[in-house]
Amino acid sequence: MRRFFRENQLGLFAIAEGQGGFFTAKQAESAGFDRTNHSYHIRSGNWTREHRGIYRLAQYPAPSEADLILWFLWSRNREDAPQGVYSHATALRIYDLSDIMPAKIHMTVPQKFRRGAEIPKGLVLHWDDLPPGDIEEREGFRVTRPLRTLRDLVAEGGLPRDLLKQAFDEARSLGLITAKESRSANFPAWLVGGKEGEK
Repeated sequence: MRRFFRENQLGLFAIAEGQGGFFTAKQAESAGFDRTNHSYHIRSGNWTREHRGIYRLAQYPAPSEADLILWFLWSRNREDAPQGVYSHATALRIYDLSDIMPAKIHMTVPQKFRRGAEIPKGLVLHWDDLPPGDIEEREGFRVTRPLRTLRDLVAEGGLPRDLLKQAFDEARSLGLITAKESRSANFPAWLVGGKEGEK
């Protein structure tokens, strides 16, 4: 019995390790932890309950991007597969391309995404079916690539031009957006400025 429990622990740790110590109720079940025993592990101090159906290993070091991993797991569908991709101003923060500090977390979800519960107050959802080429995989979450991020922000028109210009110039200088990509995106002239002719 003890050996079986230890195998379960190792299986759960392997899942949680790639998610900053977080895991879902279904992932715990897949590792061998029966759903009826989840509350026991919380009372025992082995797990902490972070949100409905989302837990974290109590002894696992808290990651710097814990909020991003948590809400990424929140966006899971009925098959327990996360659907959300961080985008807009939140993506700028992730890439450190601007001085902006968004008050809420912006996430793009598929057009057919639905949740029975109310959307958390700290989240702003955008509905769009993102092609794989517009998405970058990070450890524990996904984010729109810089080119797509700026396209979304320009189309939305909610941020000052100087902040968007700062983000574009920084992305170009870091090589996150090429001149060819910026031309294909048909960005407005005020955004590309003198960077348009650069390689």
